[in-house]
Amino acid sequence: MTTRSEQVAAATATTGTAPSRERVVGATAIALAASLVIQNAVVIATDSPAFGDPITEVLAFHAENRVAVAVSVGLEALNLPLLLGLVTGLHGLVERRGGAGADWSRLAVAAGATLSAVFALYAVLWNGVVLSAAGLTEPSPTLELVWQLHAGAFALALPALGTTFVGAALATHASGLTPPWQRLLALAGGGLLLAAGTANLAIADGSALLFVGMPGFAAWLVWLLATGVRLVRSPAAARARRGSATTAT
Repeated sequence: MTTRSEQVAAATATTGTAPSRERVVGATAIALAASLVIQNAVVIATDSPAFGDPITEVLAFHAENRVAVAVSVGLEALNLPLLLGLVTGLHGLVERRGGAGADWSRLAVAAGATLSAVFALYAVLWNGVVLSAAGLTEPSPTLELVWQLHAGAFALALPALGTTFVGAALATHASGLTPPWQRLLALAGGGLLLAAGTANLAIADGSALLFVGMPGFAAWLVWLLATGVRLVRSPAAARARRGSATTAT
């Protein structure tokens, strides 16, 4: 027969474990958002060429800014495990809350894995641009081809990100991890990313349609931060609720 002390110990272990998982997943979301912000700040600060800029400007930039590209690609290597850790961690939280939204979280895991693969290709091709530019005095066909493939990989990442965003947001909302406004943010932002992704050939050729997806990317950053902070703070809220219940009793 289970004693009262054993029941208390079991309850303490259960309530202590779930908040710990939530803190880890929340910290992962915040770290991913921070890494993405730093990565984009490096690109903006160095005035990286747009996909539609003349290939001569692309050559000049990559010949002179190898370190900046190395930092951005290095951060991409950090983003991959953070993204995969986030979507799998969210799926685990959803499952432990009864499975509401589990289908959406599985979609987020699959889309996140696809996104990671596409961004890995994007980073490898960016390395190729830098290496192709080394020692050139004028653009070569190889440099132009690798740059276009790099742009195409980025364009294809947009719908993968949109699907990851929508799947994760719908899953966390269905399981009660996030409030309704974050679901609406994801539907709007993810929709823009998906819409921009359908024009991936045009974007690879330098089309300004790329900027259709930029508000969606900004929405993704907001969602990551809001979700991360909510999950990290959730144990304190749980303790406060338990304290109130004990006082009332």
